[in-house]
Amino acid sequence: MKSACIYSVALAMGLLRFPDPASAQTTNAGLRITRTSSNLIVSWTARGTLQSTSVPNGAWRDMLEAPNPFSTASTNDQRFFRTISRWSTRGRLLEANSEMSVAELDGKIYVIGGYPSSRVTVRTVQVYDPAQDRWQLTTPLPIGVNHSMSIAVNGKLYAIGGQTDTGSAFTDTVFEYDPVTTNWTARSPMPTARSAGAPAVIGDLIYVAGGRPPRGADFAVYNTLNNQWTTLPNLPTARNHLAACAIEGKVYVVGGRIEAGFGSRMTNVLEMFDPVAGQWSTRAPMPTTRGGINGIAVEGCFFVWGGEGPTGPANPNGMFNQMEMYSAAQNRWYRLESLPAAIHGVTGAAFVNGWIHAPGGGTATGGSSGSTLHQVFWVGGICP
Repeated sequence: MKSACIYSVALAMGLLRFPDPASAQTTNAGLRITRTSSNLIVSWTARGTLQSTSVPNGAWRDMLEAPNPFSTASTNDQRFFRTISRWSTRGRLLEANSEMSVAELDGKIYVIGGYPSSRVTVRTVQVYDPAQDRWQLTTPLPIGVNHSMSIAVNGKLYAIGGQTDTGSAFTDTVFEYDPVTTNWTARSPMPTARSAGAPAVIGDLIYVAGGRPPRGADFAVYNTLNNQWTTLPNLPTARNHLAACAIEGKVYVVGGRIEAGFGSRMTNVLEMFDPVAGQWSTRAPMPTTRGGINGIAVEGCFFVWGGEGPTGPANPNGMFNQMEMYSAAQNRWYRLESLPAAIHGVTGAAFVNGWIHAPGGGTATGGSSGSTLHQVFWVGGICP
């Protein structure tokens, strides 16, 4: 290391400089820089994402290429580091909920069905207006469902499948919501009744993947224009409580449980379906094996968070607070800042004005911890 090397740390509490090559280490707001004979070791214990820049008033870059801690070669360049949190909160739900579905339509967020800690399935539909940071109720579902799959296409909202109780009463129902009339209309049912799958949209088509046993390998597509379903090749890895999305005309499904119940085996497998070829292929596995997860595609990246499962090193209390991001262009995963509150039991999310919205969810394993939480994650600039 050259003696002229100067490293700086830009944090909320001010600027620290380290011009003395004999300095061994320093700490500030949870960030630590340790000198070795050839490089610097940077680590941080404070909550948040580590960022770096060469100019204090320049653009900050997320340090996503390296784990915590990481090494950086000594140069004659000055560098600045800081930690930020991308997580925040918004107005809480009107009613506590979990095992529900979430979708965004015309800039508003819908929380559909599910059940609170009582585990009594509800018909409730809660609507959030980001401009007012306010929730209100709209026309309830024709029937109460939990573990449903909801998504928006061409100005309409679709609530697909689920189950009508906490047992095995799976349903094949499809309801279409018109935000103008606030009415629900029954549409063609799924080829099979199932719950705890995940949806993805490409154009006018809704793909629904997986479900609770024995429907874990089911895969079908719904054409919203002609109101028809088509059965597609089964998922290579049967699963439920998974996450799905569509990126550049391909469907991605990841994680989930293999059997029923949150104590069952889980997977980190990521599989991609090409509608043109009509074939599945395997992509890079998710870093954390988990079920009960949620996810959404933003700017070519697949964000996946939360979950529950058997206790282990990654989730000592059975809950997962991990937030991970898959870059489809790179076929690789990045570990992001963890959720402030670990949640599970939500299928579908919303992306509005640069923020991923993750409302509701269970805060403890099982189905008796529905919450009114409303956590949001700022995406800006994070996708490589």
